[in-house]
Amino acid sequence: MSNDTFEFEYPRVLSIAGSDSGGGAGIQADLKTFAALGCYGMTAITALTAQNTQGVRAIHGVPPAMLRDQIDAVVEDIGVDAVKIGMLHAPEIVLAVAEAIDRHALEKIVLDPVMVATSGAVLIDNPAINVLVRELFPRAVLVTPNLDEAALLVGRPLNNADDMEAAAHELLAKGARAVLLKGGHLPGDTVMDLLLTAAGERHWMHAPRIHSANTHGTGCTLSSAIAAGLALGQPLQEAVEMARAYVRAALLAGAKVKIGAGSGPLNHGHAPLAMRLKPLNPVKPRG
Repeated sequence: MSNDTFEFEYPRVLSIAGSDSGGGAGIQADLKTFAALGCYGMTAITALTAQNTQGVRAIHGVPPAMLRDQIDAVVEDIGVDAVKIGMLHAPEIVLAVAEAIDRHALEKIVLDPVMVATSGAVLIDNPAINVLVRELFPRAVLVTPNLDEAALLVGRPLNNADDMEAAAHELLAKGARAVLLKGGHLPGDTVMDLLLTAAGERHWMHAPRIHSANTHGTGCTLSSAIAAGLALGQPLQEAVEMARAYVRAALLAGAKVKIGAGSGPLNHGHAPLAMRLKPLNPVKPRG
């Protein structure tokens, strides 16, 4: 279908991640974040989880062929400006995603190496971790591990800022093009995050800790907000800083709200932006 009156398109962000039936994390958090930041969200579901604020009861993986079909259907029709990758629980799922990235020449990819849920549930098979590092670290513009995930990836605990910086350099050596290492699990009243690029650019970001029981989906929300920023055309550091500000505001807005009996969600819709519009790219003739 063609219509010469079409002038605009939405910034389009694809989430390749697991589904959280409780709505606080995974693709549900991603879609809420994309919408709140004025982007058009799409999904390719890697796994179904039965979970709520208190924990994960069951995980049901999606067959790789179905995952490939989801990605192909979205990219071939709607198009993608940026990608957020979350829960990839098995090696064959990781490989399906890597192949799709190459098949469609996808760019602006933010990889959140989801390994352990807020509740402590393990969300990835051990064999999948090595495949994830090998196949997706070089394909992503940014990898966003939290302190526990980074410790698992480098094989030792991280207890302070020096440990964080050493681990970030090791993750670059493993193939990452840039690392945002989140230090929220360190004790203290100040939260430290480190953005380190392969070019050696180092950006420490500090902020007062927000005390809240409602932190479920914080990492999912941050990585999806960064992807939204990239889809909007923001440079990487600007997208990271915007995403951190959005997450902090969402934490504050949801801190006194009770949802469930466990770790509740952020308030993703605390200050939604109108859907952004960008000029429609003309269709290039084939041949």
